[in-house]
Amino acid sequence: MDKFRMLFQHFQSSSESVMNGISLLLAMVTVKLYSSFDFNCPCLARYNALYGLGLLLTPPLALFLCGLLVNRQSVVMVEEWRRPVGHRRKDPGIIRYMCSSVLQRALAAPLVWILLVLLDGKCFICAFSSSVDPEKFLDFANMTPGQVQLFLAKVPCKEDELVRDSPARKAVSRYLRCLSQAIGWSVTLLLIVAAFLARCLRPCFDQTVLLQHRYWSNYVDLEQKLFDETCCEHARDFAHRCVLHFFASMQSELWARGLHRDTAGSRDTEPPELLEPPDGLDGSGGKAYLRAISSREQVDRLLSTWYSSKPPLDLTSSSALRGGGLSHRVPTAAPSTRLAQHTNV
Repeated sequence: MDKFRMLFQHFQSSSESVMNGISLLLAMVTVKLYSSFDFNCPCLARYNALYGLGLLLTPPLALFLCGLLVNRQSVVMVEEWRRPVGHRRKDPGIIRYMCSSVLQRALAAPLVWILLVLLDGKCFICAFSSSVDPEKFLDFANMTPGQVQLFLAKVPCKEDELVRDSPARKAVSRYLRCLSQAIGWSVTLLLIVAAFLARCLRPCFDQTVLLQHRYWSNYVDLEQKLFDETCCEHARDFAHRCVLHFFASMQSELWARGLHRDTAGSRDTEPPELLEPPDGLDGSGGKAYLRAISSREQVDRLLSTWYSSKPPLDLTSSSALRGGGLSHRVPTAAPSTRLAQHTNV
């Protein structure tokens, strides 16, 4: 049980592991989808090639787009490519590394579909049955060209009365299936050899640039995640203090109205206790850096600054500590004064 927990925590902490798991899941879905697919060739000379090639190429395109869609790094890559330079320069090597990583994972499921189609051979037979040279088969010697084209178009439909018991249909079908499987196994072998060479030859070259690009690509991804989490935390704290201020104001207003209705000296008119922010949310708590930004204008300016001019990657720089021009110092005003500022939003 501990091993499964450690594995789950590893997948949660590593963005690359999550993307690899998603790519593997898409590949498994591809295999299941193809095994449950009901293949029906139209067996018409004009539509066989269109149907066969469409089934060979259209699902891989859709799977490729799904792979790009579920890969979070594809969005991060585009944002990094399109963002303004600001206080941080853009490194084309990081963008190329992220693009390569995204494409490798997105191409996994389409390649699985194409290999399944080629090794199965049904789509290949449907697409190219009408393109077979009839001179390679002796059974077509006594047929007219029109009969030959009609016969070849009916080859994928083995239940058709015209080709059901014909040895020529079996010969053409076997020829195309063998050709399709040969192409499929050749592509498989080529991919395995390419992966083997890439794995074996990589240590022979200088890994410095690769390590740098990998580090900073992971940094860009994690930085965006942490920024989103911090924004959610600040939005929650912001909303919490606004709600507290609203109820505190309503409580004071209700007490003031009740005071006018009371007769003089009929009952105690001490004001009720005002709601206070919970521990940890005031200026001395752990979220003081969030409370320093306490108005809508400050939040909008902060988000605009983050997008237009991200802070430089230098923790020793004072400008990085200032967060691009906005001070993160804790305000010295009282908690009730800072809470009242939220009514301006």
